[in-house]
Amino acid sequence: MSNLIESLNWRYAAKRMNGQRVPEEKVHTILEAARLAPTANGIQPFSIVAIKRPTLLEQIKPIANNQPQVTEASHLLVFATWDRVTPERLDRVHDQIARERDLSPEALQATVERLKARFAGMSPEAQFQWAVRQTYIAFGVAIAAAAEERVDATPMEGFRNAELDTFLGLPEKGLRSMCLLAMGYRDVTTDRLVHLKKVRRSKDELVIELNNL
Repeated sequence: MSNLIESLNWRYAAKRMNGQRVPEEKVHTILEAARLAPTANGIQPFSIVAIKRPTLLEQIKPIANNQPQVTEASHLLVFATWDRVTPERLDRVHDQIARERDLSPEALQATVERLKARFAGMSPEAQFQWAVRQTYIAFGVAIAAAAEERVDATPMEGFRNAELDTFLGLPEKGLRSMCLLAMGYRDVTTDRLVHLKKVRRSKDELVIELNNL
């Protein structure tokens, strides 16, 4: 069994954490994994807000429906998605690509114009929903990376997005909160899920093989 599969078997969405701090080098690894996650055309239409200050976590807890992981966690990651995919944002992405690959800006001009035309034909909400799907890829990679580091990472959607956005000043940055990832260490004495068997659909049920086509 590979290390990744062992790590994914180990992980679960911890409901209670013990307050132990996650070493910063592990947090860095998890964030770096999310940064390196694939997104369409390498656009990365999101930011990650990393919060570890207890006073801030206390203020966020009621916005997250008083879920205890928020304040019991060592770190809380807020995955925040671009509210729109604008021409300016696309230009910045491809300027960086050209610069780091030592290309002339003209080399990517056709790609940039094609993307601008595509997003210009989408409503702001459709642009946001496209960006959300890209954000979820990085979100999943972060969860897997945390498992590899033996850090509990609990995905959370049960919070009031607009209220959290205002609290964190996200609208001014052109961002909307999408999902939370509470990171810490499971409390083996109070978490009701800690000793339960991991249950998933079997491979035969989950995977549809079309070998005969």
